[in-house]
Amino acid sequence: MAYSKFSLRDVLETFDLTEIHEKNISEIKKYQPSAWLLQTLDYSLKVAYVSEKSRSEAIIMPILLELQNSNNNSFAIYSGANLDADKKLRLNGECDFVLSKSVQSVEINAPIFCMTEAKDGVIPKSWGQCIAQMVGARVYNHNHKRNYDSIYGCVTNGDNWQFIKLTGNSVTIYDSMFYLNDLPSILGAFQFVINQYD
Repeated sequence: MAYSKFSLRDVLETFDLTEIHEKNISEIKKYQPSAWLLQTLDYSLKVAYVSEKSRSEAIIMPILLELQNSNNNSFAIYSGANLDADKKLRLNGECDFVLSKSVQSVEINAPIFCMTEAKDGVIPKSWGQCIAQMVGARVYNHNHKRNYDSIYGCVTNGDNWQFIKLTGNSVTIYDSMFYLNDLPSILGAFQFVINQYD
């Protein structure tokens, strides 16, 4: 579980990264959710969950499945998978969710996106962990000869969603927050990320 040990300061100093804040992720197009997604989330939000993790998973996975279906299964979803990139650098351990630019398979192939569930529901507390996973995804891709200019990430507590981008030595934390009550914008932000890998 080495990824979870990184604070924001740790990850910036360890990997010589520069933190940049930008207001908006980009000009995004909103996408209307399907009746299936609306019904599923409506049901999910009425269930009493024993933990924040179980609640957020019940929200996150349907959204990712909706995106996977609307993109003709052009990416794979991994929940709770280990992304072991470099144990000496502590770039190893479990990730809450990883999206991979590949067909679904047993092993992660070509990760492009890492999502972290917010610690104690507080999003900034998990920036370091998410960025460490993004660095791990980049190293993992390099080791498997699959290089991308940028890796994206997101920290969420299920209700609030904040996106991050890693390019070179720069980490861009988008200050604009997306909210579950504006589902078309969340879908649009994810679609923007997916479109970067077409």
